[in-house]
Amino acid sequence: MPEADKSFTIPIVQEEVSVEKKAVEKGRVKIYKNVKEKTESLNLPVINEEVQIERILINKIVEKAPEAVRYEGDTMIIPVLKEIAVIEKKILLVEEIRVTKTAIHSEQKEEVTLRREEINIERMENNL
Repeated sequence: MPEADKSFTIPIVQEEVSVEKKAVEKGRVKIYKNVKEKTESLNLPVINEEVQIERILINKIVEKAPEAVRYEGDTMIIPVLKEIAVIEKKILLVEEIRVTKTAIHSEQKEEVTLRREEINIERMENNL
């Protein structure tokens, strides 16, 4: 046979691996949960607002109407006007209404229930 016609087979070996996983119990635990309650007293800040209304008689003729509302500090002043008939019309400032707002701070006692959880773990023997 000529050298070009020489052929032969070389065996090739291939290995394969198979991997499996299996769950194995190593131990057990019991978990207990206890809820404890505790009552506490709290002082809560409380704000109440009070309004004082004061009527001040003015009865003064004015040339023009004052501003609708004005403020002096915490006091709102609302002019009350009245037109009166005379030979000519004039504006009479009859009164001013003063509204003063005062904040009153106090404390209010409340009972509040608070809860706290505790966890206890008991490990059990492995009987496998």
